[in-house]
Amino acid sequence: MPNARKNIWGTTAMSDPVIEISGLYKVFGNTPKAVMPQVHAGKTKDDLLAETGHTLGLKDINLTIERGEVFVIMGLSGSGKSTLIRHFNRLIDPTEGSIQVEGVDIMDLPQKQLEQFRRHKMSMVFQRFGLMPHRSVLENVAYGLRVQKVDKATRQQKAKDWLATVGLSGYEDQYPSQLSGGQQQRVGLARALCTDAEILLMDEAFSALDPLIRSEMQDQLIELQEKLHKTIIFITHDLDEALRLGDRIAILKDGELVQQGTPAEILLNPATPYVEAFVKDVNRARALTVETVMKPASCRISAETIGEALAQMKRCNGAFGYAVNKNGYQGVLLKETLEDAAKDKPEGALNADIYEDVSALSPDSVLETVIPDTIETDFPLPVVTKDGDLQGQLSRASVAEVLGNPVKN
Repeated sequence: MPNARKNIWGTTAMSDPVIEISGLYKVFGNTPKAVMPQVHAGKTKDDLLAETGHTLGLKDINLTIERGEVFVIMGLSGSGKSTLIRHFNRLIDPTEGSIQVEGVDIMDLPQKQLEQFRRHKMSMVFQRFGLMPHRSVLENVAYGLRVQKVDKATRQQKAKDWLATVGLSGYEDQYPSQLSGGQQQRVGLARALCTDAEILLMDEAFSALDPLIRSEMQDQLIELQEKLHKTIIFITHDLDEALRLGDRIAILKDGELVQQGTPAEILLNPATPYVEAFVKDVNRARALTVETVMKPASCRISAETIGEALAQMKRCNGAFGYAVNKNGYQGVLLKETLEDAAKDKPEGALNADIYEDVSALSPDSVLETVIPDTIETDFPLPVVTKDGDLQGQLSRASVAEVLGNPVKN
């Protein structure tokens, strides 16, 4: 099972593909298959429309989405992102290509199996909430279970539980028109989660909300994902939202996939001028974590005595080192401190008096929050996991490099 989301971006440690898209094309028009030879020959979107009256919606999309990750698909209006997400549950059928979910090509599903697939495997959260105005909040949340023919008592209890999870206990008997936009979107999220679907499709789910409410919904999604580990495909046109939520991001332009990767990869190494234009105004200090900027620890000291530690540090040819033992990271050692201590008692054990009084950084910390610590310290600070393992070091030079240098093409 992939690792749980552990920070603002998170990672999936092992490959466990849930959705695999291969050679996906979508052409809109009266005879889309007839114009596919021209598409394969490289005719542009504008030329295809002018000469044939057909619109190229998606062109040769290839991507894999791992179990338990938040996969963000982003791009400007008309880039094809909403068209793409509607292929995952066959609300739109491709002109060409393969869509596999857990190894099953969903294009092969007959209508009844497709309906079951939509009811049980995937849930969707819409931009404009998609709530039924004539049904109460409880009935809206329970509706997917009703379609699945779950008995009334069970579906109502599950709906109440999910309303409590999204902070809407007590609103069960209200109607959508009585709720704020943020509350309505929480109802939509609870409804999608209530069916226990493994995959959530979220199409611009927060873009209709005010900025403050939008930020709160992002917080809640991150919090829920830490507990649920769903596979989430999230559509947005907002890079800040993509960087905050996504384990990986795919960027579309005019129906083509121009880059995909982790937020750090896209932010620091944009593949095209189009992507570079997206990332140039991003506040990197708020978007990057310590883990994405840190370097490997330059000198690990595993000795138990002062003299042995000094000898190890000299072999590192450094002025500082990080003491570690079977219990993990212990502290920062300075060469001059060890030299002074070794004059009196080289066989003495390392203890708290020998270590420097500095705080270890969490790899999950947002860079902005640790900048003051790096400025105030003359040596790189240790980066230590919650389990006590030394993961790397962060220096003021590394921070300055990533914040000051232009992005690389």
